[in-house]
Amino acid sequence: MKTLWGTEHRHAERDRLTVSQGLAALSLDALASVAYGPEAIVVVLAVAGSHGLGFTLPVTLAIVVLLAALTISYRQVIAAFPNGGGAYAVAGRHLGRRVSLVAAASLIIDYVLNVAVSVSAGVAALTSAFPGLYGSRVWLCAAVLALVTAVNLYGFAESAKAMILPTVVFIAAVFTVILTGLIRTHPVTQPTHPAAAGTSTVGVLLLLRAFASGCSALTGVEAIANAVPTFRTPRVRRAQRTEIALGALLGTMLIGLSVLIGKFHVAPNSTKTVLAQLTDASLGHNAGFYVVQFATMVLLALAANTSFGGMPVLTSLLARDNHLPHVFWLRADRQVYRYGVLVLAAFALLLLIVARGDTQALVPVFAIGVFIGFTLSQAGMVRHWYLERSPGWHGRAALNGLGALLTAAATVIELVSKFHEGGWLVFLAIAVLVTLFEAVHRTYLRIGAALRLGEVPEPPEPCHALVVVPVGAVNRLTREAISAALSLGDEVRAVTVVHPDEPRAMEEMTTAWNAWHPDVPLTVLHSRTRSLTRPIVDHLHTIEAENGHDRLVVLIPEAHLPRPWHRLLQNQRGAVLDRALRHHTDAVICRLRFRLDL
Repeated sequence: MKTLWGTEHRHAERDRLTVSQGLAALSLDALASVAYGPEAIVVVLAVAGSHGLGFTLPVTLAIVVLLAALTISYRQVIAAFPNGGGAYAVAGRHLGRRVSLVAAASLIIDYVLNVAVSVSAGVAALTSAFPGLYGSRVWLCAAVLALVTAVNLYGFAESAKAMILPTVVFIAAVFTVILTGLIRTHPVTQPTHPAAAGTSTVGVLLLLRAFASGCSALTGVEAIANAVPTFRTPRVRRAQRTEIALGALLGTMLIGLSVLIGKFHVAPNSTKTVLAQLTDASLGHNAGFYVVQFATMVLLALAANTSFGGMPVLTSLLARDNHLPHVFWLRADRQVYRYGVLVLAAFALLLLIVARGDTQALVPVFAIGVFIGFTLSQAGMVRHWYLERSPGWHGRAALNGLGALLTAAATVIELVSKFHEGGWLVFLAIAVLVTLFEAVHRTYLRIGAALRLGEVPEPPEPCHALVVVPVGAVNRLTREAISAALSLGDEVRAVTVVHPDEPRAMEEMTTAWNAWHPDVPLTVLHSRTRSLTRPIVDHLHTIEAENGHDRLVVLIPEAHLPRPWHRLLQNQRGAVLDRALRHHTDAVICRLRFRLDL
């Protein structure tokens, strides 16, 4: 027994994440944001000309300060909540159930948006290189999404292994651009320069808008804390190391690229991304340029994997707490929450179709949801340390309090700056999801009350059961069905349905039954409309009115054929009868599948 348990434990651990795999599987969203985070800042500041773009580094530093606070704070969340769930788990324990549902809904929205934005951005990079593919961008998005979904259905650890190489290539490529650019005194290729004068001055509002846009680079920071159970033991330590590595890498890349933007005086270009301009300026328009662009394209497309690591774990916790159907709590082979993966893919595909694969149609509502989760998580951790009062709790609470203030300010800035661009849709989606969670929870409470969960039931009592077996012929399947029925109930009756215009079929059936003589009565039901279900349903209603038994059981015999294509040859009457009986009777339904070896 110990050997078997040890073997199963090793197999389970093999399907979990190491630090490097966790970085590849759960950090791609955040790491890939360096391709559009700095550009989002530049686009806003460019309206103030060269003077406005001079504030790119200060705004980036403010974002990195927030990143550092979040990284250290989520390191504490990982230690305090090793079962994962992030903001949902923290808010649920310290801020109340309904607040936790708001946190969960906001994170789910962010996960779905991240998949849609990442896939569409990756495809946009591809269509920029090959304009002829632009008309097929929706199909390309669907293909990339299907590929990422299939890899995650196969196994999350397996998908992480597949992500390590492109992650390493991307990180190496970005750092090569940064280091080479810092060494150069002049750009190899001149980037787009800003106008000398802008259309507006650099005011607080403009800087806040730039900060809000640049905060899109912070999405995905929470994914590691949400998915702690997916790491190998010691889970907490591995997850914390992964979180710190993510914060250090992302912060360094954001600062490095912002320094280059200021050094080379880069401005937005309608046909060339800021990262592409910086690559041209640092490396030149050569093979290195295409390596960086290809690595960026691949990582943007694969950044959707972060959501596939975080959301299924979150939905499993919601299901555990009776806020989602319990199927989301089921885990398949290779530690995969398949229902969470499939639902995430389905909603992301819907967004991609509605937005026609256009990234800019999705970006205005991106990152709002995750900042709501950030704020609730940090506020909940302050209360956590206050209640726990462990040694050094004042410092931890102060750190989480600072994080709560910073993320709350960022949340307000995000909402104000993006509300009229579609941000109000996030409020609507959160309200719909919370309403859904509450409805599911109330239903489970009613089910639990009806089943009297937690109570000791009364002693079992024997009851008189009548078993009705629908038959269509006398054969081996009929024999197996009658034999099973005799073992299930005190009384067994067989029924068959015939058309009045086919007296020969009725005569053949009764003759064969009498010749077999199974000591079970056969009732012949007539159907003028050739309906199979209506006569049987009416017959069962007649039996129920007799009140001569405590329980009515209908046993439906079916042949189970060995190959899938064989099953296409069956008439599916068993499934049709099953549905009709469930809708129109209170009978207990048993479907006997008898395996045939062909």
